[in-house]
Amino acid sequence: MADAAAVEIYTSKFCGFCVRAKKLLTQKGVSFTERDVSADRDGRTLMTSRAGGRTSVPQIFINDDHIGGCDELFALERTGTLDKLLSLSA
Repeated sequence: MADAAAVEIYTSKFCGFCVRAKKLLTQKGVSFTERDVSADRDGRTLMTSRAGGRTSVPQIFINDDHIGGCDELFALERTGTLDKLLSLSA
């Protein structure tokens, strides 16, 4: 993908939804920045603030836009919207 989007994902250890979300992104060849907030209070506070108060993981951002968690990521994939979001040149 030319001009790939910046993807960030907040995760925690032993989170099945985090694993699913990361697997989908990896299968699509998307590189992402992962921040494990399992024992990172500052990171979790930042995540919650950026995610509009949501405290569950994963929380996923594409180009600094909050897209939600695993369910929302897979919903974007089903509608074909995810590929558009992941490529700035699309």
